[in-house]
Amino acid sequence: MNVGNDGLNRRDFLKMGGIGTLALTLGTTGLFSFNGLTKTAAAAGNPTSGFGGYGPLVEDPNGIVDLPRGFQYKIISRTGDPMSNGDSIPGLMDGMAAFKGEKNTTILVRNHECGTNHQYPVNGKNPWSKGAAGGTTALVVSPNREVISEYVSNSGNIRNCAGGPSTWGTWLTCEETRNMGHGFVFEVDPLDPENEMSRTPIRDMGYFSHEACAVDPMTGVWYLTEDNSPSFFYRFTPYDRSQKLGSLQKGGKLEAAAFDELPSNQASQFASGQKFGVVWKEVNPERAKEDATALGCIRFSRLEGAWFSEGAFWFDDTNAGSGRHGRVYRYFPSTNTLELFYESSDSNDLRAPDNITITPWGDLWIAEDGSGPDRIIGLTPEGNVYPFAYNRLNGEEFAGPVFSPDGKTLFVNIQTPGLTLAIWGPFARRNAARARTMNHAAPPAGFAPKVTDKLTAFAEEQGISILEAAALERHGVTI
Repeated sequence: MNVGNDGLNRRDFLKMGGIGTLALTLGTTGLFSFNGLTKTAAAAGNPTSGFGGYGPLVEDPNGIVDLPRGFQYKIISRTGDPMSNGDSIPGLMDGMAAFKGEKNTTILVRNHECGTNHQYPVNGKNPWSKGAAGGTTALVVSPNREVISEYVSNSGNIRNCAGGPSTWGTWLTCEETRNMGHGFVFEVDPLDPENEMSRTPIRDMGYFSHEACAVDPMTGVWYLTEDNSPSFFYRFTPYDRSQKLGSLQKGGKLEAAAFDELPSNQASQFASGQKFGVVWKEVNPERAKEDATALGCIRFSRLEGAWFSEGAFWFDDTNAGSGRHGRVYRYFPSTNTLELFYESSDSNDLRAPDNITITPWGDLWIAEDGSGPDRIIGLTPEGNVYPFAYNRLNGEEFAGPVFSPDGKTLFVNIQTPGLTLAIWGPFARRNAARARTMNHAAPPAGFAPKVTDKLTAFAEEQGISILEAAALERHGVTI
């Protein structure tokens, strides 16, 4: 999002935040173990390229976060420290987005998952509900990763969770509750904080325990996850799909996903090599969960993070699968097909996937929330997993991983005691081709499509590989 000079002056973007920082260059110690599990990167790939990981993690002498050799971090925001206006930085930091600001600044928008009472609430001037302690803050961060300004952008919410960014530079909050009349999505403009829009629920996006949302930039259709048990997978089609400020407030149609063919409505029916067609069933936004249940829509265990990239919508189920370690799903709007991309069979591979993001070079990065010790785990197009960060604040979750617009900095929260970190180092360069590969690659072995005689014959006729034929079939080519 490009920010003009007038906008910056009008909104006091150049107020200084006065936030203490900590920078650390990690050393060169070797492998170490936790809970009997040795922490290493995936064997495949060049450990300095990011294609398969960055090598072993190095123990942080400050006891906060372990990273691969050559990476650094800085604490740029801390719960309880003063914001630009002197108020305390709120607690329970969660989902985030990063937008491009003027003069190479990054504008972060950050959720706070506070409920109705918290030691460090979001103290806004114009809250939607005065009995609610949650909301959002915004941070303007300089190219050298210093906070220039930090301020409340929305208040009066309950349990703003993963959320999601729009394509026009705003943030959608996603309340993870249905208590006290809360359970809605609010749209926040970081350049116009605490305006009327930020305190007006988008009711057509549903009243349920929201987690995350993401928009398909080609169609303007939004996809939403629900953090509840059971969970449902929704899509919201705005009446106005111009993807401009104010378009969502005009309303739209909310639907829940159902299997087209599978007799059971349980997502647990997914087995090795299977994918299914999806149909969408319209639900009343005010009773979305009840309608989805009555209509026999797909019942997931407990849905969490979401991300849309290169024609695919990614989302995860935090405690699904045979070992209940978690699953990663991929949905293709172009073909209305849903497939299981990855299921963790061991907690050392992946444990309780939560917030997700696609890296600039194309891997899927996943923040764990398994009651610690939690990590940021990378997942490659080949289905390899590798650790990038290890949270030494045992029992406290990573949240809101997001890369700066230039791809050089990863911003991530540690929800308690409340830290926002900037992490940088030898990240792989932006790689659009690899991002497309991630979103169109066949699932890992054991989760790949079944190879039928018809598919084999088509591959031979066209002179292409089985994997290429399977990829074409997944994206709508008639075989």
